[in-house]
Amino acid sequence: MKFPLALALLLTCAACSQEDAPAEDIAEAAEQIVDPTPEPSPFAKGKWAPRDECAELEEAEQFRSLLAAAVRARDIDVVVALAADDVKLDFGGGAGSAELRRRLADESLGLWSELDALIALGCSANEEGGITIPWLFDQDLGDADPYFAMLVTGEDVPLLERPDPAGRQVGSISWDLVEIASLDPESAWQRVEFGEDKVGFIATDSLRSVIDYRLTASSRNGRWRITSFVAGD
Repeated sequence: MKFPLALALLLTCAACSQEDAPAEDIAEAAEQIVDPTPEPSPFAKGKWAPRDECAELEEAEQFRSLLAAAVRARDIDVVVALAADDVKLDFGGGAGSAELRRRLADESLGLWSELDALIALGCSANEEGGITIPWLFDQDLGDADPYFAMLVTGEDVPLLERPDPAGRQVGSISWDLVEIASLDPESAWQRVEFGEDKVGFIATDSLRSVIDYRLTASSRNGRWRITSFVAGD
């Protein structure tokens, strides 16, 4: 992707957007300068390693390239321009591009970090003709309970006997699901169960809930737009 030129033009467009151009014009102008050719994704081992099943949707790839560029630039105007007017933001009625703008500007919510994480977690072409990011959320996880299942986000992540980096390693896990009884967000370690007989501790920063943030997008009137950006269930 031609990010240096694309980002410069995106920022120039965003700077004038408030007075000179509506959101639709921002998105249209940006789409002209982003190379839709995706960068190859690194191979990762593991049953639930991120996959890219959206590469054949050419227009969706252009949308994803633009979204990734805007996220890297922390460009609120372009991200909002890529969202539908009625974009869903939570399950309590939060919606709309204006609310998305407010939440992106609120650093305490950490939404830019969430978007950073999503970009790296693959893409699924969903049954509605749109796309779902991350790839995992659109998969059949079998008997896994979404409220207790956590994805181990990495290869050969140590499973330790006790919550200590010096603890004895009882196994390693690569991009697979573990079960957690309860999450202590303040702790650096979480006790997990893996398979039928393995119990141990994994670093909190190597775990992600399967119902954490996800983004869906679809084509409306010939343009791809974010239709939801939500977490939870």
